Amino acid sequence: MARDRTQGEDYVGPLKRLLLGVLVLCLIGIFLVWRIDSPRVERFRAQVVDTVVPNFDWALAPVTASVNLLRDFQSYQRMAQQNRELRRELQQMKAWKEAALQLEQENARLLDLNNVRLDPQLTYVTGVVMADSGSPFRQSVLLNIGARDGIVDGWAAMDGIGLVGRISGVGDSTSRVILLTDSSSRIPAVIQPSGQTGLIVGDNTLAPPIDFLETPDQVRPGDRVVSSGDGGVFPSGLLIGQVATDPDGRLRVRLAADYERLEFLRVLRDHGHQRILSHGDLVIPDSTAPASTREVPDG
Repeated sequence: MARDRTQGEDYVGPLKRLLLGVLVLCLIGIFLVWRIDSPRVERFRAQVVDTVVPNFDWALAPVTASVNLLRDFQSYQRMAQQNRELRRELQQMKAWKEAALQLEQENARLLDLNNVRLDPQLTYVTGVVMADSGSPFRQSVLLNIGARDGIVDGWAAMDGIGLVGRISGVGDSTSRVILLTDSSSRIPAVIQPSGQTGLIVGDNTLAPPIDFLETPDQVRPGDRVVSSGDGGVFPSGLLIGQVATDPDGRLRVRLAADYERLEFLRVLRDHGHQRILSHGDLVIPDSTAPASTREVPDG
């Protein structure tokens, strides 16, 4: 078996060299034929091309398909890159859109504040709502203005449309606003056009009830509710809302202020409001006073 393998190798080597020599001669012949500048050789070359090239379409088909596949892959890469860029630009546009919407809302709020018509004697300070401490038991917001801005406890606060509440607690740079909806809020009001006076009593809902009406029959749903100025709590004429009735028939106020989107509040400077610095004297006579100074009733 070893001898047969050796004899086979002896035949394969010369055969390879022979085929290689024939291939080299053929290539040289083709090169010479293609380089000869003669009309006969030119016609011969044309006949060879016309005969051979059409028959090699099947051989060029894989090459053409591979080239087309490579081009399609490159095109897909470019499309994928463009898609990533478009997605990135879309995310940026969404961020810009959100910022634009926020600015538009803030601009609308500020325009509302500027369009509210107030008494010319009333000046104001505009503050930004920093936090909302709304809860089932307390309704208030925190503003970024305080004593350094001249804010005084008890002043009224409004949004772009109506009354929101009053200042209750002033710090150096912040102040707290108790909303009309808070359970501790009691606002004297006038119902227009009937002129009925009442009290807006907060009950932690967005439609506080109207109590202490002298003649409730004269009040109709849709009547305008404004502050009366009684008691020196608020200036008179500030819009609170409109009269409405609940399913039980109780009169309530549909508040004009948008409590769901409180962003800016206008604090009214009521310089005519008298500040109470002490609790005052009791109405009944002081028991420690001398007897000679007490009033003795006649008879």
